[in-house]
Amino acid sequence: ETEPLTSKKDVSDCNEGEDCKENGLLVRNPKSALRLVEDGNKVHPSQGDKGEAAQISNGYSGVQSSVPCNGMGEVEDAQCNAPAATTTTTTTTSTTCGAEGQQQLMELEDRETWSKKIDFLLSVIGYAVDLGNVWRFPYICYQNGGGAFLIPYTIMAIFGGIPLFYMELALGQYHRNGCISIWRKICPIFKGIGFAICIIDLYVASYYNTIMAWAFYYLVSSFTAELPWTSCTNAWNTGNCTNYFSKDNVSWSLHSISPAEEFYTRHVLQVHRSNGLDDLGGISWQLTLSLLLIFTIVYFSIWKGVKTSGKVVWVTATFPYIILFILLVRGATLPGAWRGVLYYLKPDWQKLLATEVWVDAAAQIFFSLGPGFGVLLAYASYNKFHNNCYQDALVTSTVNCVTSFVSGFVIFTVLGYMAEMRHEDVSEVAKDTGPSLLFITYAEAIANMPASTFFAIIFFLMLLTLGLDSTFAGLEGVITGVLDEFPHVWSKRRELFVLGLIIICFLGSLATLTFGGAYVVKLFEEYATGPAVLTVVFLEAVAVAWFYGINQFCNDVKEMLGFTPGWYWRVCWVAISPIFLLFVTCSFLSNPPELRLFDYNYPHWTAVVGYCIGTSSIICIPIYMVYRLIVTPGTLKERILKSITPETATEIPFGDIRMNAV
Repeated sequence: ETEPLTSKKDVSDCNEGEDCKENGLLVRNPKSALRLVEDGNKVHPSQGDKGEAAQISNGYSGVQSSVPCNGMGEVEDAQCNAPAATTTTTTTTSTTCGAEGQQQLMELEDRETWSKKIDFLLSVIGYAVDLGNVWRFPYICYQNGGGAFLIPYTIMAIFGGIPLFYMELALGQYHRNGCISIWRKICPIFKGIGFAICIIDLYVASYYNTIMAWAFYYLVSSFTAELPWTSCTNAWNTGNCTNYFSKDNVSWSLHSISPAEEFYTRHVLQVHRSNGLDDLGGISWQLTLSLLLIFTIVYFSIWKGVKTSGKVVWVTATFPYIILFILLVRGATLPGAWRGVLYYLKPDWQKLLATEVWVDAAAQIFFSLGPGFGVLLAYASYNKFHNNCYQDALVTSTVNCVTSFVSGFVIFTVLGYMAEMRHEDVSEVAKDTGPSLLFITYAEAIANMPASTFFAIIFFLMLLTLGLDSTFAGLEGVITGVLDEFPHVWSKRRELFVLGLIIICFLGSLATLTFGGAYVVKLFEEYATGPAVLTVVFLEAVAVAWFYGINQFCNDVKEMLGFTPGWYWRVCWVAISPIFLLFVTCSFLSNPPELRLFDYNYPHWTAVVGYCIGTSSIICIPIYMVYRLIVTPGTLKERILKSITPETATEIPFGDIRMNAV
């Protein structure tokens, strides 16, 4: 039973010096502790109901006090004068004033949700399964002991990757906020993590979509009777071009270059027109138009929110599996395919004694599942409150790992075929890594199959769809984070904000569209995301498990799912996962990668530039911590305590009404 907050009998005077007039919150039902919100001003708690507060059904305490705002926008506890009551249970809640108060009120409005559960699952799978599953996992697997690599990979997934994946889904679903504003409800001093995530996502968007532009250029070039990377008679070919698939007896020498490699390096990328990072050359108009079309597709897929992107992923997340199956069947029928599979899976047990193998396994599972980019927080925040995110975490992470494993067969059956045709060992054919594995080796194999045009079209369509839903996800992480943090500015202007974000990403990609753009892509791929994301997730895990509290977090999960996470999950969140992240981060920093692409060795100063790029995102975390302590009033101890205490409560759905969890 509730009464209007504006009724005269509910108005009481507060202690002198208190300011109780903006965006007040009142909880007064002794059974369900319903949260009442007054949209207007001058809200005060009722005198007669001061003592009516009790434990609410979700385990939190009922709230019966009002709070003012100080000049800095912080929240202080206050208690109004009231007659003595027979039973008085008084705890405190927190409210915010000004922009924060307006934001909190807007959070009470119905948040957009996924149309169907399958939309969410496909979106998460589409995000986790990307281009890296096709080229990175197979290469790392055979490099680190073949079948033996699956042991450290599985261990790292069980104790590191999946617990972090589950944690982010649970956080996003419970607090229903993006990567920035969610920290108000967890540990405000770590809010800089959200800003760091947004910068990292922008860096990824600046180079990841360029790789899709390459795939699109290949796709357009595939609509010919004879694929252009099958012969050495084109304008871009050199005297070293050797087509060993021709009917003539051609010997493969040390200086031989395949037509597929020359098509990729001299026609698509045109790296021969650049002298390196200090002379990138002009911009390729073909790639610029390709990228413009990619961003146009991205914009119209995400501009309306998850209602539209949730429909698009029905195509972009499922189509790659159809193509992978077709390519797997085709590859298995090629001569020499068994050689590739044997090389892929033959275990080298001695490799398990090498630290590098365990580092690679940890890094692969981490970057494959993708916590730390704000995407899982954003996607889960649009779920219904009681959605089983535990089951979702297990299903999507399992699908992701199995996809990586199956992709290895798709790649290595073709590499075995290439080795058979070249009369070389598979290790010689499999030297290409990263995008080169797809755009040179695999493209060349496809070009020499029967029905090559058909297989080329579906293969590069698969690469496009693999990349698109990952781009949808990365940008949605930024969009949700900013819109939830500044709802009074952008909540009604989502389309305009998304357009501005797309333009910024396109302009940021111009350096990767130059003739030396491939060198920039490699630099960003190695330095802009790796150590920065690892640091972000490490701090995120520490903030949740040690500052917010593992017991509080497990209680939140129980509120949603009806059961408390077991000791295995608790141990992983508190100790194993942070140690896992610290282990990978320290290993990366102690052994920085020596960059080399094609015949170009990166100069030493690029390592400094790379670390500066990586630091430019995570520097937001200490900067915000200092800023937070400066603007918070009180002694240093009081400032620290206020900065690690959640500012605002999380609304718990109870029927059609939201309860206030404090």
